[in-house]
Amino acid sequence: MMAMRRFYLVGFLALVSFDTLAQICFKLTANHAFPPEANLAWLLRVAASPWVYGAIACYSGAFVTWMTLLEHAPIGPAFAASHLEVISVMALSVVIFGERIGAPQLLGSALIIAGIICLALSETDDGKAPT
Repeated sequence: MMAMRRFYLVGFLALVSFDTLAQICFKLTANHAFPPEANLAWLLRVAASPWVYGAIACYSGAFVTWMTLLEHAPIGPAFAASHLEVISVMALSVVIFGERIGAPQLLGSALIIAGIICLALSETDDGKAPT
């Protein structure tokens, strides 16, 4: 049982890390390719950004991690925990991009965490919801 908990912890940390880095890479790509335009020059600016390839690599890692976790983790808490990246991207955006966090973002973060906790507590040790 302890090995499975470690597997979940490492797996979800990897998933959140991949998802978070992908979102940050997309933001850096957008900054690199600014201003957004519907033309070939803009597509070439996007393709010239190393960040877009980082985003693709991170999304690939997230996909493989997610598929591996879904084989073993209960779907409710797994799906909810996969949304922790919303909080991590928001926090990193403050540090990297100087964005601000207000009360609605803090409330939303608290609700995401509360939802994950509720779903995790509803699962029993054998991975099935109590009846």
